[in-house]
Amino acid sequence: MKIILFDIDGTLISAGGAGTRALNKAFEQILGIKDAFKNFEMAGKTDVQIIKEGLIASGFKPSNVLVSELIESYLENLSIEINNNSKHLKPGVKEFIELIYHELKYPMGLLTGNLEKGARIKLEPFGLNTFFPFGAFGSDHEDRNYLLPVAIERFSRTFNYNIDFQQCIVVGDTPRDVACAKPYGATVIAVATGPYSVEKLKTTGADVVVENLLEISKILTLLS
Repeated sequence: MKIILFDIDGTLISAGGAGTRALNKAFEQILGIKDAFKNFEMAGKTDVQIIKEGLIASGFKPSNVLVSELIESYLENLSIEINNNSKHLKPGVKEFIELIYHELKYPMGLLTGNLEKGARIKLEPFGLNTFFPFGAFGSDHEDRNYLLPVAIERFSRTFNYNIDFQQCIVVGDTPRDVACAKPYGATVIAVATGPYSVEKLKTTGADVVVENLLEISKILTLLS
């Protein structure tokens, strides 16, 4: 038994900038700050981490009340911003998911910095939510490095089947995806469909690095 855990942004999809626009609008609506996340590095971080860092950068103390208000505004805006013509699936995603679902029949879940509701909003236009009945999200912990145990516990509850970390394969596009999985002994497939090159991802300790998920032959050995 293997379980495959996917990051979302840069790995499965591009949301066409919807997340950044929604965060900017939230900060403008709640705090009156425009373009709060201009030139802000977000890749691989959790949504709560991003919001807190954005608050500190803007001179605000990230209180729980303020973070909650921004999250509510962000999610409302995200549900609107996701309806854009620039969003798209990353190369090979459709084929890879169909291979796992129909042929290998391994359970698939999410391991993402997105808030759970935000993750579902982003995946809904692509019809992907049904493939991922469980996962761990940025709403579970603001530190991505604590999310893999959450994903395993959710899998066990959903399928009534216990697994260990060595049976997990994490698919992601940033060094943070590798860092949140390798210390536990999980296998990592790093894909260069986000902001990091193949060369950069090869320095992270990922088990396999590919340009995109069309490179099935390089990945299959990890799935057997």
